[in-house]
Amino acid sequence: DTDQSAYFTCANRNKRSITLDLTKPEGIDIAKRMIAKSDVLVENFKTGGLAKYGLGYEQLKDDNPGLVYCSVTGFGHTGPYANRPGYDVLIQGMGGFMSVTGDPDGDPQKAGIPISDLIAGMYAAVGINAALRHREVTGEGQHIDIGMLDTTAAILSIQGANYLATGQNPPRLGNAHPNIVPYQSFPTADGDIILAVGNDGQFQRFCKVAACEHLAEDPRYATNASRVSNRDELVSLLRPIVAAKPSKFWLEELEKNNVSCGPINRLDQVFADPQFLARGMKLEMPHPKTGTKPVGMVASPLKLSKSQVDYRYAPPVLGEHTDEVLSDLLGLAADDIAGLRERGVI
Repeated sequence: DTDQSAYFTCANRNKRSITLDLTKPEGIDIAKRMIAKSDVLVENFKTGGLAKYGLGYEQLKDDNPGLVYCSVTGFGHTGPYANRPGYDVLIQGMGGFMSVTGDPDGDPQKAGIPISDLIAGMYAAVGINAALRHREVTGEGQHIDIGMLDTTAAILSIQGANYLATGQNPPRLGNAHPNIVPYQSFPTADGDIILAVGNDGQFQRFCKVAACEHLAEDPRYATNASRVSNRDELVSLLRPIVAAKPSKFWLEELEKNNVSCGPINRLDQVFADPQFLARGMKLEMPHPKTGTKPVGMVASPLKLSKSQVDYRYAPPVLGEHTDEVLSDLLGLAADDIAGLRERGVI
């Protein structure tokens, strides 16, 4: 037991932690001195929140012209919603994500993970790398303004493109695909599987395995375009066929015939999957709160041939590295650090 939430654990690997009281002038001074020596600052305060402490980009850039300062907020720093707080579920709703998620006859659904939070962080990482490349060429830092509403809309993908092309709001399709059929989950005799029949050749091979070749020859279903037009009729025919046999049959036989399919795994099955394990995706790291028992985490999915991911730090205890960072980065002596601690600055 680390006394840390799973949310904290999954977001703070490979980080050092310091605690600093920004309500105290000394705390602000230390923050400014640290930022002056830093390449990148990432902040998630409400719009203008750090500027109240003298830590906004415009207040810092003169002391560190190469600073890449990335702000992640609900709505960005401009526009009529700029001062609103942003929470994942609100952004999923406002960004259109929930309108296309869920069963056709059911309620709009949020994702099972905080997708708007996560994708904003992904875009922030991309933006930071682009800004660092710009600095490498020009020597200039810059401010990156990430709005969760923007990044959620940016991942609407096919649904967004379909709307812009047709002017029609895409319906909720459950687990189905708007432009490919059959491409969704189906119940089997003992569970559920995903069919992802991506082209007409796969559909013909699927029908052979399913002993329903007549469907592949029917002009209503012979091409993907016709299958999309007759989605409901085809799916209603396929459901009892798939439900008649166990998942193992479908997964094995369809794989033999090069038809895309897969199981719907619980997390225990994911973490035991031989492919997942072969890729080194299950990670254990020592933690100061757990003694000899390591903390389990999902490893980085990045596989770089020349520079492998280095797991340097487990998710830290708050303030675990305060002394180390202030000494290494600012050159503060032990007595100075002790004085800051006595005054409640750190």
